[in-house]
Amino acid sequence: MHRHGDEIHVTDTEASGGSKEGVVRWILAGGLLLAIVLLSITWIVPALTTGDVEEEGTVSGQISSMEDDGDDTDSIVTDLGNDEVAAPAGETTEEDGLEVVEN
Repeated sequence: MHRHGDEIHVTDTEASGGSKEGVVRWILAGGLLLAIVLLSITWIVPALTTGDVEEEGTVSGQISSMEDDGDDTDSIVTDLGNDEVAAPAGETTEEDGLEVVEN
């Protein structure tokens, strides 16, 4: 700071009370880059290591698991699994002494 007559001349650095090196911009840019990299790693690594069990939690995983197993939902179940023949609708049968009506 110096005087020229009644005027006081102050430099930019003296007026702002600090330096103008641009360090804050570099810190903000570095922090932003670091945040992007860390968040990308937290998302990408688990996505690459997803196994079959976790994959079935998604809709596309459920579809592909049904295709792999050969399960077809368009078929009609005709095997009762216990070698019994299903009674036609409306007929009654007895199981364990109880009357069973097939619908």
